Amino acid sequence: MLRCPLQLVRLRLPVRQLSDLTTKFTGLGSFSNLNYDQLQSSLRTDSSQCEQFWKLIGEQQLNWMQPFHTVSDCDLKSAKIAWYLGGKLNASANCIDRHLATRADQTALIWEQDEPGNQVYITYKQLHAEVCRIASLLLQSGLQAGDTAVLYMPTGPPVVYCMLACARIGVAHSVVFAGFSAEALAARIQDVGAKVVITTDQAIRGGKTVELKRTVDAAVKSCPMVERVFVSTRTGASVPMGSIDVPLEKNAAACSADCAAEPMDSEQPLFVLYTSGSTGKPKGLVHSTAGYLVYTSLTHQHVFDYRPGQDIFGCVADVGWITGHSYVVYGPLANGGTTLLFESTPAYPDVGRYWETAERLGLTHIYLSPTYDLSRLRVLGCVGEPLNHEAWEWYHRWVGGGHRDIADTWWQTETGGVCIAPRPSAEGAPILPAMPMRPFYGLEPVLMDPATGAEVTESPAEGHLCMRRPWPGMARSIWGDHKRFAETYYSQFPGLYFTGDGASRDAQGFLHITGRVDDVINVTGHRLGTAEIEDALDSHPAVSETAVIGYPHKLKGEAVYAFVILKDGVSIDRLGDLRRELKRRVRDRIAAYAVPEKLLFTDGLPKTRSGKIMRRILKRIAAEDYDSIGDISTLADPSVVEALKQHHDLYQRHK
Repeated sequence: MLRCPLQLVRLRLPVRQLSDLTTKFTGLGSFSNLNYDQLQSSLRTDSSQCEQFWKLIGEQQLNWMQPFHTVSDCDLKSAKIAWYLGGKLNASANCIDRHLATRADQTALIWEQDEPGNQVYITYKQLHAEVCRIASLLLQSGLQAGDTAVLYMPTGPPVVYCMLACARIGVAHSVVFAGFSAEALAARIQDVGAKVVITTDQAIRGGKTVELKRTVDAAVKSCPMVERVFVSTRTGASVPMGSIDVPLEKNAAACSADCAAEPMDSEQPLFVLYTSGSTGKPKGLVHSTAGYLVYTSLTHQHVFDYRPGQDIFGCVADVGWITGHSYVVYGPLANGGTTLLFESTPAYPDVGRYWETAERLGLTHIYLSPTYDLSRLRVLGCVGEPLNHEAWEWYHRWVGGGHRDIADTWWQTETGGVCIAPRPSAEGAPILPAMPMRPFYGLEPVLMDPATGAEVTESPAEGHLCMRRPWPGMARSIWGDHKRFAETYYSQFPGLYFTGDGASRDAQGFLHITGRVDDVINVTGHRLGTAEIEDALDSHPAVSETAVIGYPHKLKGEAVYAFVILKDGVSIDRLGDLRRELKRRVRDRIAAYAVPEKLLFTDGLPKTRSGKIMRRILKRIAAEDYDSIGDISTLADPSVVEALKQHHDLYQRHK
């Protein structure tokens, strides 16, 4: 298992330090040549300056078919968000057509297939032809602007073609992660009212074949609104083809490779992307065309210092999630970049896959999701779960060689793009471990006291993380339920966007994300962030990874339950001593009231394929409410749930 770090030492990834980035704009009037601190100060102290900044950015960042006349019309108290009103544009044209004059033969997509060494390069000229053919086919099928289509496809060129083809004709796409069950897929098709579903015969991931078409067949049985199912070919396997099923590539090949990009209103929905809700009902978040594209392209440029024509951007997220939308597809392509489509997993055929891919393809950037499993050297990254100190140091030492910057980013499906990150910044400004630190241009994060509803102005301090000012990339609504949208994000702190996360601010004003506030545990009146307890447990040399939740307690209100994965080679004879050591460590580092009441050693945690821990499942197990665990088809390894139930029951009997 030492093979991976030895390889990492030898890697010569051509990754620049982000500290080389001074981030000075040109062609932005009074904002030109300002460094980060000067620009942020200007935008923070004068709202009219902020409006002017986004006006100039909007004009510069995109190609418009009709100029906008109003920069923004926003009222956070009523959850009203609109940007670049009066303008018309097309997202597909901004990602493809405008680059053809200078980048037609430049690689747009690198498809890294499941088997290492199998990669396919697609130029902007080829991308344009494929997108136009599929757009023509969708028009022939009866789709028109304002309709919706669900895409249930693996990461690869076809899903990008289909996303951009939908955008080209004004159809809002909803990409559903190709791991959801038929029931979950059907719920999303029904909610968004999709007339068309586009899928693949099968997917290949980690050496395994996944039956996507058969899952779609099961889903559409309860979706009478679906008129067509287009089936792309990945493996060529024989799959059932019914009366509404249409082979995608075969029929697209007969269509025109020149389909006009239709002018769309700036606020035309570009896509609907579902994310988990606290009620268990998924939320279909709506993102607009203009504001989203302005923001995701700008953050891609300035958070990662991306240089078109020079860099190869390697975001390994699945396109079924917002990271894949923003930093695999729309951000890089809007900037005329070369972007990676990663079909496989970080551990196939071994745990060195990411690093072997980066070296072979010459990636200049790699953007990952953290898992924290240091003993098995699984990938540690900078988006998703809060990055703890041990993970940051490992990533900095082994992947960055001790001298490359780590862009520990914070953002959400709701925000559209990165909101807090170490860069951009003033030249030579420090990067501190395990914290995203600085807000992006024009954003004003504030900490709120949940008890009083007042802003926490002192530093250092902790509170609920909110945003005072709107920005173009924000989600506009929840599909079909704007009331829920307003209640979820804008009711708790009127006039502010409530992120649902907790944060701390140090004496220098830098921000650290402490975790979801619904992951906050209230023990005898003391509010504890789960990330804080996990960080203490993770610091023990025998611990590989932890997940902490709260569970009901008769005397304390809530108590702490810690699920702990140990590193390989730890003797079973040491478990009693380790349990005591870990509890003592939490007591010493936080407080006695933070000590886990229950501490369960386990071999795995319920994670999605993107590395997100499904804490609701752990809460159900802790409460022994097994019947309410719900759908587990999105987990990377669903068998973990049954194992955890058995471990918990055994632990309870011997506790």
